Amino acid sequence: MVTTPDAALDRFRELLRIPTVSLDPDDPDDPDADGTAFLHFHDTVARLYPHLHASLEREVVAEYSLLYRWRGRDAASPLVLMAHIDVVPVVPAEWTHDPFTAEVVGSGDAAEVHARGAVDDKGSLVAVLEAVESLVAEGFTPERDVYLAFGHNEEVAGDGAQAIVEVLRGRGIRPSLVLDEGGAVVEGALPGVTVPTAVIGVAERGVMTVHLTARELGGHASTPPRDPATARLARAVLRLHRRPFPTRLVPPVRAMFETVAPHTTGPLRRVFASIGLTGRLLVKVFPRLGPELNALVRTTAVVTELSGATGANVLATSARASVNVRLLPGDTAASAEARIRRVVGDPLVEVEVVSASDPSPVSPWSGPAWNRLVAATRSALGDDVLPTPYIQLGASDSRWFTAISDHVYRFTPFHLTRGEREALHSHDERIRVGSWLRGIGFYRDLLRKS
Repeated sequence: MVTTPDAALDRFRELLRIPTVSLDPDDPDDPDADGTAFLHFHDTVARLYPHLHASLEREVVAEYSLLYRWRGRDAASPLVLMAHIDVVPVVPAEWTHDPFTAEVVGSGDAAEVHARGAVDDKGSLVAVLEAVESLVAEGFTPERDVYLAFGHNEEVAGDGAQAIVEVLRGRGIRPSLVLDEGGAVVEGALPGVTVPTAVIGVAERGVMTVHLTARELGGHASTPPRDPATARLARAVLRLHRRPFPTRLVPPVRAMFETVAPHTTGPLRRVFASIGLTGRLLVKVFPRLGPELNALVRTTAVVTELSGATGANVLATSARASVNVRLLPGDTAASAEARIRRVVGDPLVEVEVVSASDPSPVSPWSGPAWNRLVAATRSALGDDVLPTPYIQLGASDSRWFTAISDHVYRFTPFHLTRGEREALHSHDERIRVGSWLRGIGFYRDLLRKS
């Protein structure tokens, strides 16, 4: 295939312009309830990647998710590359550049593409398509089968990826390696580390939604009761905030710091190298060094939504707080619920678990699957990049694949600055063109080693 970086970028931008905002089955006002944007995305992918569609078998699963099979010389132990088609909603007024025009800002290798989905997750999805298209055009055949699994509703914890897993499970398929979105190549995220670090998620935290509800009879706000529902709820929220889950060092995080220790300056070098002895002290210090380090060493719980009365002069008959809980491996939804009940300590505040999934199993950070990821990372992203295990802080579709594979990893093969990471799910999401192009090289190398 004769292509250029400019042509690849043009295809990326065209797909970014399609507003595949997550379909929410509970939202009657969803402007794309009939899935028009997703069907347009399907058609555009087929047009832009003709070699891929001529050689790979395509299935549409759960209406809008896509599953491709690239037959290799051996059908056993296939590779699965994942990404998701959907993106989160936008508030256009908050953006410096229109979120769905995929404007290129700047020039050269440092130019940035500004668009919703530039990183999360069309960046990976289109990089995979580019890698496969170019290899097919070159006549390459993988050693093992390769599956491309693109869910359509990851951002609303939907059923697309689950349905794909059921299709594969029904065919008796056990992947030797599954790769989804996750950690990236970062600098400055770990204190004292002097080299770029490729943080590869070997597990991800579980996720729960818990409702705290206080009730009362209601009435006019001019004659409030001694202990209104809103005050009772506020006490419960403050108790949760003031008594966070305890800190602890889980094995993948311990391994991460042992890996980076030789590349750390100052006294932290010895501290990380001796983390078996210093770990208990470190996990008490990390929460003060930023939210990412805090999330690596404890289960987190934060109130994200509050609701009360329907008017300013009306007493709330029901005051409710939604609590988002992210479970560190070793904790469970049941243990977290029990602790929340103890901390709230008020029988008149209802504690209801609305949804919950436990942390994923931990994949090994040694062996053939891990070594393939490490080799592709170093060959495509730089010999100075240090791969290390990591706990994925957010949830992803990859958790469903742990039912059919023991080697599920989470890594987005782009060098992302702190600003680029902070723009995920926020305004001004963007990715540098040079970083995105190198990501295509990562997938090409990984596919060649499959």
